[in-house]
Amino acid sequence: MFLNTLKPTAGAKSAAKRVGRGIGSGLGKTCGRGHKGQKARAGGFHKVGFEGGQMPLQRRLPKVGFSSRLARVTAEVRLHELNGMDVDVIDVAALQAANLISRKIKRVRIMASGKLEKKVVLKGIKVTKGAREAIEAAGGKVED
Repeated sequence: MFLNTLKPTAGAKSAAKRVGRGIGSGLGKTCGRGHKGQKARAGGFHKVGFEGGQMPLQRRLPKVGFSSRLARVTAEVRLHELNGMDVDVIDVAALQAANLISRKIKRVRIMASGKLEKKVVLKGIKVTKGAREAIEAAGGKVED
């Protein structure tokens, strides 16, 4: 393959409209622009979203929402969900392997919800105050 032999695929390019070349071409006289009006004139255009002076849609609708970039990579795991894991040391990779969090999650926080019935060691995972007490009461520990 050489640069001088490259061509677009057959049918990918269509010939440009030849306007103003007589009545037989179908695009003579007004050249497909209709009669009169702003769009018929040379240089006649208006900005995208312009509604003829009426308040445009993007300004009529209220400003809503905010999506934190941090929230997209942060997940919460409940205390009772740790009971189903068959490992003693729990980190982000172990939670991903157990399908408790998705692959794109980078930060995890353990919430005090339910009971923990086994001894676990948490590494590199944040915990709430209540969850920390429950983990330590079950004989586990939290390493930051």
